[in-house]
Amino acid sequence: MIEKRSFSSLGHADHGWLNARHHFSFSSYQDPDRMGWGSLRVWNDDEIAPQSGFPTHPHRDMEIITYVRQGAITHRDSVGNEGHTLAGDVQVMSAGTGIQHSEFNLSDEETRLFQIWIEPTEKGGTPRWDAKEFPRGDRAGSLEVLASGFDEDLEIGALWIRADARLSGATLTKGDAITHALADGYRGYLVVSEGRLRVNGVDLDTRDAAAISDITELSIEAIDDVEFLLAEVPAVAH
Repeated sequence: MIEKRSFSSLGHADHGWLNARHHFSFSSYQDPDRMGWGSLRVWNDDEIAPQSGFPTHPHRDMEIITYVRQGAITHRDSVGNEGHTLAGDVQVMSAGTGIQHSEFNLSDEETRLFQIWIEPTEKGGTPRWDAKEFPRGDRAGSLEVLASGFDEDLEIGALWIRADARLSGATLTKGDAITHALADGYRGYLVVSEGRLRVNGVDLDTRDAAAISDITELSIEAIDDVEFLLAEVPAVAH
């Protein structure tokens, strides 16, 4: 089954400095039909105004992945990490037993990013943060794993998360098509970053999503030049 979730149907919160769309219930947006997707708990589509951001706040027992679509984000946390992540690149934070962090757009242009929360396989653990450059050209025509809890993905350069899940990304040229297998017991959540695509016959526009369940193979075709992300998560949260 593929359930299309159009950008216009997402939860919306405009804080002035932050214009946020929520794929799942988050903060003041609550929808009992959109509480998560398997172990995927949050997918926020954030636009952050120049010289603004999230002040220091706490997290625990969550794997938090940030994919920067435009601009950059600067991270600082309570265990001494600091980093500057640019468009196309990824940062991960394992909140573990507890961490405080801030995220700021220190530039003079708007930052756009996806922030994705996945429930860890086990609670606890030492908090950690990491980031990596992922040139978009390296994932032209195929899915590249960006963050994962599987050894085979870590061996080829994915960032580590404490979850039996993975986040991949791809760019396709108009008319290109790829197929991708989903493992038994897993769900997919596909979000279009730019352009349009067709997944198993369902058309998605920019910033639309597809919630995927009970499907073993995806057929993805680029209607335009397109960039998209795909989360593969256990169907049952831990």
